[in-house]
Amino acid sequence: MTIPSFIKMKKRTKRKVVDIMSASEELVLLKDKEWSVIDEEACRVIEFEPYSRIIEEKIYGPKTEPYASVILECKKVQGRIRGYITHKIDFTHLWMIFEERGVKEDEEVIIFWTVKHYKHPWIMHPSAAFPKLIVNIHYKGYLELIAGEISKPKNRSWEDMGIPIVSLKPEVIE
Repeated sequence: MTIPSFIKMKKRTKRKVVDIMSASEELVLLKDKEWSVIDEEACRVIEFEPYSRIIEEKIYGPKTEPYASVILECKKVQGRIRGYITHKIDFTHLWMIFEERGVKEDEEVIIFWTVKHYKHPWIMHPSAAFPKLIVNIHYKGYLELIAGEISKPKNRSWEDMGIPIVSLKPEVIE
């Protein structure tokens, strides 16, 4: 798999990406500033595309490129969203869910990107050195339920829908 060439661009626009994006374009999230448009938002992972592999707990792949990309659906942002995974722990959690455990037909993967819930107060301005993804598996319909688009879960209790089946978060996040 190859990484798209636009990732290697040095110059970035200073305008807010969400403000200039049309419904047919793809919003690209690579750096923290770009990811911040979905800070603390629940996003459904539509597709996971690894550029690296984990074999016997060691990551093999390009050293200077992202580990993977994800196609996301978020209620806050319309259109296609591609997020690049650049932290080892974030990649490992996604790999564990998609490649090792698998996602059942009645489940969906929901991620939360955040820089606001670190355990230690000295992590006030987290850099790329810190993981930022919470990766959960919920029953299908979770995203619509929390967005208020459906009022009652089908075939599940409120508790079943609200509590993740699996939750993986970095140790540094509360």
